[in-house]
Amino acid sequence: MSVEVVLPGVLADLTGGAKHLHVDGGGTLGALLDAVAAEHPRLDRRIRDEAGALRRFVNVYVDGDDVRFTGGLDAAVPDGAVVQVLPSVAGG
Repeated sequence: MSVEVVLPGVLADLTGGAKHLHVDGGGTLGALLDAVAAEHPRLDRRIRDEAGALRRFVNVYVDGDDVRFTGGLDAAVPDGAVVQVLPSVAGG
């Protein structure tokens, strides 16, 4: 199973500049993030908190669907999916 993880520049800094990660593994978002964490632990700490839950200021989409409404870490991530990770932006 191969999944593409798309990151904005602010998070790509934690992957050596890569904005697109091709990750083998998944099935669920949690399993996919475990695979990402094995290669990029600093990125994982920006996406998940100490308990392993998604941080509330990070939005994650699987093929355009917000995982907050499709199961969170249990959201299905099919083969060939595109997972987009976007930190919330605040201020003005």
